[in-house]
Amino acid sequence: MSSFRIPLLACAALLWLGPAHAAEQAAAPLQPVPALAVERYLGTWYEIARYPNPFQRECIGHATATYALAAGGKLAITNRCSNRSGGTSEADGVARQVGGAASARLQVRFAPAWLGFLPFVWGDYWVIDLDPDYTLAAVSEPKRQYLWILSRTPHVDSARLQALVERLAAQGFDIDGLESTPQD
Repeated sequence: MSSFRIPLLACAALLWLGPAHAAEQAAAPLQPVPALAVERYLGTWYEIARYPNPFQRECIGHATATYALAAGGKLAITNRCSNRSGGTSEADGVARQVGGAASARLQVRFAPAWLGFLPFVWGDYWVIDLDPDYTLAAVSEPKRQYLWILSRTPHVDSARLQALVERLAAQGFDIDGLESTPQD
């Protein structure tokens, strides 16, 4: 009987320590891409996949995000999607860079401008993966609660998308939580 106790205790210890070790790995600080050329990021991006989130619960597909230069070095954002009632939902916001001119750490606000002085109306928007041609990107925030995969085209080659998903998994993202966004 004692010969079963040691392997059983070893297995129990591994099961107990395994999740703790995984949590330590996932807790490694998320890093944005080293540099973002904002002028190259401007324009329309198609949402390829995302983590489900409360502010897009009515979106069923055809989701895009369009970025344009705005006053004061900020970016104007227009998010659009097809909604459940058969129409189009639209949200206008603004983004500001945090850090230098090449920082990939941005903050976004979709609340009215007059509330912009309140810190809690700004949300982190970090570009965490970006191909050299600025055609495929991943966006998240430090806690990894939100994730979007964006493309310049409505559809992405499956090999390129799989490579991006693998890089996101290596950064501690739960890939099983991603939902594809229909763009047809």
